[in-house]
Amino acid sequence: MHLAVLLWGFTGVLGRAISLDAPVLVWYRMLLTALFMAAILWYRRQWVPIARKDMRLLALVGILMGLHWVAFYGSIKLANISIALVCLSTASIFTPLADPMINKGKHDFKELLLGSLAIIGVYLIYRFQQFYGWGILAGVIAALLSSVFTVLNKQVASKYPARTMVFYEMTTGWVFVSMLMPVLYHFKPETVFLPRAANVFSTDWIYNDWIWLVVLSLCCTVWAQSLALNALKKLSSFTATLSVNLEPVYGILLAFLFYNENKEIIFLNGTKELNNGFLAGMGLILLSVVLQMLRLLKPKFATFGYIREKGGIE
Repeated sequence: MHLAVLLWGFTGVLGRAISLDAPVLVWYRMLLTALFMAAILWYRRQWVPIARKDMRLLALVGILMGLHWVAFYGSIKLANISIALVCLSTASIFTPLADPMINKGKHDFKELLLGSLAIIGVYLIYRFQQFYGWGILAGVIAALLSSVFTVLNKQVASKYPARTMVFYEMTTGWVFVSMLMPVLYHFKPETVFLPRAANVFSTDWIYNDWIWLVVLSLCCTVWAQSLALNALKKLSSFTATLSVNLEPVYGILLAFLFYNENKEIIFLNGTKELNNGFLAGMGLILLSVVLQMLRLLKPKFATFGYIREKGGIE
C-alpha cells in the first residue's frame, strides 16, 4: 500500500518534469492509461458489460477526473508541487461534506468544523503566498472535483471490477479533454502539443517527456492501482485510508528532494526560504486530515471501499 501511495505522490514530481501544459499532459496520461488498461483487460479476458445507466455515471466520473487532473497539474505549473499537494489534501475533508449533498443525507457538525479548519489553512497559504494565488485556487478546485467523483464512483464501485471502471473513465475523460484542445489552442495558440523527445541514449534523456508520460501512466496509475487494490484484501479500512492520506506527505518530501522546494517557496530578503504562513496553513490542513482519520477509528465511520470508490486512481 505504501509503495502505491509513494507512486501516487511521485505524480507531482512528474507533473513538474513534463514540459507540456496541464490539459495536454492530462490528454496523454488518460490516453496512455486507457490503452494500458485495454491491453490488460484483453490479455486477462476481464471485459465486463456495463449497464447503460452506470455507463453514463462512469462517463461523468471520467469527465470530472479529467478536469481534476487538469486543475491539479495546472496548480503545479502555476505554483509548485508542495502547494498543489497541500491544497489537494483537503479532498479528504471535502468528501464527507460532498457525500450528503449528492446522496441527500445529513451533514455532520464535526465534519463541518474539520472542513472549516482546512479552509482556514488554505486561506493562510494564500494570504502569505499571494503570488501563487491562481495555483492555490487550481489546487482547491482539484480537491473539490476529487471529492465529487469519489462520491459518484461509490455508487457503482461494488458492481464492476476496478480495472473495467478505470478503462471507461479514462476513455470518456480523454474524449472530453480532447474536446478542450481547440479551446486551449484558441486562447493559447503557442501551446506545444507534442511531448519533448530528447535522445534517450544521450545525457539529455532526463528531458524526454515520453519517458515520464509512460512512467506516469504505467507505473503511477496502472501499477499503483493494482498494488492498492491487492493491498485492500489484507488491510483494514482505517489503515488503507490513513495510508492514502499520506500521499501529500510523500509528494512534498519528493518535491523537496528533487526540486528543493523547501528553499524556493518564497523570496525573503534576497534569499529563498519556507514562509511561516505556508507552514501554518499546511499544519492546519494536516491537522484536519489527522482528526478526520481519528474519527474513522470509530466503527460506524469505517468504510472499506475508500480506494475502490476512487477506482484505485490518484
